[in-house]
Amino acid sequence: MIPSKRRATLREKAGSLVDITKKGAALKAAAAGRFDELPIHNPSIECASRERIRAIQLARLIDQVEWTYGHVSWYRERMDEMGVKPSDIKTLDDVRKLPFTDKAVLRDTFPYGLFAVPLDEVVELHASSGTTGKPIVVGYNKEDMDLWADCIMRLVQMAGVVPSDRVQMAFGYGMFTGGFGLHYGLQRLGCMMIPAGSGNTERQIQMIQDYGSTVFVSTPSYALHVCEVGEKMGFDWEKSTLRVGLFGGEPCTPALKAEIERRMHIVCTDNYGLTEVMGPGVSGECLAERDMQHIAEDHFLWEVVDPETDEPVAEGEMGELILTPLGKHAIPVLRYRTHDLTRVVTEPCACGRTTARMQKVRSRSDDMLIIRGTNVFPSQVEDVLSGIAGVTPHYRIVVDNETGLDRMTVHVELRPEAFSDSFEEMDAFRRHIEEKLKSVLLVGSKVKLVEPGGIERSVGKTKHVEDRRVK
Repeated sequence: MIPSKRRATLREKAGSLVDITKKGAALKAAAAGRFDELPIHNPSIECASRERIRAIQLARLIDQVEWTYGHVSWYRERMDEMGVKPSDIKTLDDVRKLPFTDKAVLRDTFPYGLFAVPLDEVVELHASSGTTGKPIVVGYNKEDMDLWADCIMRLVQMAGVVPSDRVQMAFGYGMFTGGFGLHYGLQRLGCMMIPAGSGNTERQIQMIQDYGSTVFVSTPSYALHVCEVGEKMGFDWEKSTLRVGLFGGEPCTPALKAEIERRMHIVCTDNYGLTEVMGPGVSGECLAERDMQHIAEDHFLWEVVDPETDEPVAEGEMGELILTPLGKHAIPVLRYRTHDLTRVVTEPCACGRTTARMQKVRSRSDDMLIIRGTNVFPSQVEDVLSGIAGVTPHYRIVVDNETGLDRMTVHVELRPEAFSDSFEEMDAFRRHIEEKLKSVLLVGSKVKLVEPGGIERSVGKTKHVEDRRVK
């Protein structure tokens, strides 16, 4: 870790920070190891010792448990049933004495059953989709909003965003937390916000050109769609003002990120968050190790557990991520089960930050498909396809049991250069993909080749799996 005083000295010797307002400058500086010249929003926290971070977490955990027990009857009743009092929380490991929370709890207490403050202190409501029943509703008081903005300012500066940036927001501004959360944090940083909203792709491209947008916020799949439409329109992405892409809402595979960076000539980073614990901002990606994300540890206590036994796994091992927000008052949540699978490491990062890093979430414990007794994750399909030349990052998995047995068909979109009028060539390519998939998935699947642009693009989260099985 480079202490902040030394960091300042290095900057003085260099004359100034790297001019990251120039296209590609931040990535070049990172590739050269010049992290001392890249901004860190709050070095006193983000570069603190592990001892200080854990001390902050413990103090805030104790306060959070006391607040939650005193203000939310659901938690008080569960803790009483378990024989646990707030005074029993003396170490960070004591968090395991507390009850888990999951989506079912938030739905059962809909809408205000977990709120810990009077409704006249709530300044904003958000909710997740309610496609399977009641939506999950969360609220924020003024202090919660300040905490949220702080988290966002950290992660956007990791990507190279500066106060003078012009940010085009292509997320929707509904009950979804993504659009508003990023909007508030970026605005707090000093950026000009352009609330474009979702959809109308040709208009999005025109706005980039008209307003000189430098940052684009969307899902990664929509960003690639914007890129493709722009290319068809003759838009020169290399000469555009756009410099940074901030992505969220869905996983961004390394192959997809690399393709967007190459074709749009921008820096692409993604962030992680959940409506239930706050929204975007739980963790963010620096430019040192692109498959890992720094957790805002002073605001979130993390655990990684075996999803079957609920026991903690060793540091660096894969498991289910459990989150306890620290300092969230309007609707406090203890030990929230994300069902997201990841691993967490605590060694310092080359970027200078010392906060724990989680591997980017590629799969969920509840996204697993069981095909004829074999566990299959969509991320496995993505990994196979990313290693095959001639296919795009767009795919769809269709599962059915019309014949009485589970069948999986993977729809794979081809690049123009891979498409051929020869049936023999296409059939050989299809069988090649099927063999590659079987060697990894350990279960056979059919592959259907789709012409370029044949898989529907989405302005929101891309749906990769269509399960048509009759239960």
